[in-house]
Amino acid sequence: MKKFVIERIIPGACNFTKEELRHIARSFCEAADKAEKGYSWVQSFITDDKIYCIHVAESEEAIREHSKIARFPINTINEVRTTIDPTTSDASA
Repeated sequence: MKKFVIERIIPGACNFTKEELRHIARSFCEAADKAEKGYSWVQSFITDDKIYCIHVAESEEAIREHSKIARFPINTINEVRTTIDPTTSDASA
């Protein structure tokens, strides 16, 4: 499986209420349940006018299908090639 970062431009995203966020999360979960085996929505980050979502899937096409089911726009999809974090700086690791 591959990891993807999805950018969704949604003006005013930072103003969503808790109920609206709950509805979005429910939509993402339900769409993941209907998607191909192994598909999972991991987490989303909300900024002023965007939502950045982390998903694990077999392909970009699977990401597009999930978005279609959930009825949420996609502006960009990027496959994560590698990750770094504070432990990356440790040469002994």
